[in-house]
Amino acid sequence: MQEIMSDAMLVAIVGLLGGVALGLAARLGRFCTLGAIEDLLYGGDDLRIRMWLVALGVAIFGTFSLSGLGLLETQQAFYLSQTWSPLASIIGGLVFGYGMALAGNCGFGELARLGGGDMRSFVIVLVMGLASYVMLSGPLAKLRITIFPSEPVVGTPPGFAHSLASQTGLSAIPIGLCIGLLVLILALMSPNIRRSKEALFWSVVVGLAIVSGWAGTQWVARHGFDVVPIVSHTFSAPIGETMLYAMTSSGSSVSFGTSSVFGVLLGSFIGSLIKGHFRWEACEDPRELRRQILGACMMGFGAVVAMGCSIGQGLSAFSLLAFSAPVTLAAIVIGAAFGLRQLIAGFEPKI
Repeated sequence: MQEIMSDAMLVAIVGLLGGVALGLAARLGRFCTLGAIEDLLYGGDDLRIRMWLVALGVAIFGTFSLSGLGLLETQQAFYLSQTWSPLASIIGGLVFGYGMALAGNCGFGELARLGGGDMRSFVIVLVMGLASYVMLSGPLAKLRITIFPSEPVVGTPPGFAHSLASQTGLSAIPIGLCIGLLVLILALMSPNIRRSKEALFWSVVVGLAIVSGWAGTQWVARHGFDVVPIVSHTFSAPIGETMLYAMTSSGSSVSFGTSSVFGVLLGSFIGSLIKGHFRWEACEDPRELRRQILGACMMGFGAVVAMGCSIGQGLSAFSLLAFSAPVTLAAIVIGAAFGLRQLIAGFEPKI
């Protein structure tokens, strides 16, 4: 295989296939972070939250299964190889969640909408990608590093399974597997999710897409000749990376992140054609566009500070049981709930 394709191309294929699966899940399975929060808070419907839990349980169980089979060294992943800043997770998550509500979706959701012809999402994706690179390596990078420094981990990785393992003398693998099963059991306790085979199917697809990222990049890292980071799907900095690649591809190579972004676009496009939902849409209200651009900026800034978005921290980092994941995800949900209340209900006291 590697005699035919370079390491970078193999990693790109892994990202592309996983991204297509995620794009199809967004379009055909209605897998959506903000939609799940909005359904629960304002519709009394927990189906999409349960879908999230199923995807998370599958991702955790699958990731630690890989580790148990010797196919993944979890401590090499970014979320476990860098020191964790609780303040960064809280502040970044709150900013990202509030921006997600203002923009109308997260980066992943906006890519899925763009694949269906929504040109409003095109603007949001561009602004979010630009904002993420302003914070990651642009004018605000030095300020971010000063306030939220991060260094390589020395000792026990900052994850629940690894921490419990070091304290109890057990292996992190069975601990992770048990936690994954518990999350799945919690998700399936509701008859609402058990009745919907379609929701279950696409939830499992999302979880397996996350696992495929870890498995694929680890395999290439072990068998290839280049230094390949062990990563899975996230949609904050990779959007900015995709913009750079589109402008300077002659001087760079495609990566897992850029291919993942293209994959979501392709998968959502195919899904919208299957559903018959593809149509060109544009923003007709300047006030709405202004709000969405502000939200996109906040998402880009917040995701880089928190070291991941609703997918990057909420699923990829959570699949490793990193300390940062539940804290960041909780902050994202709180920020989104606050933003949704402002948009939907306002802040006037009820009489």
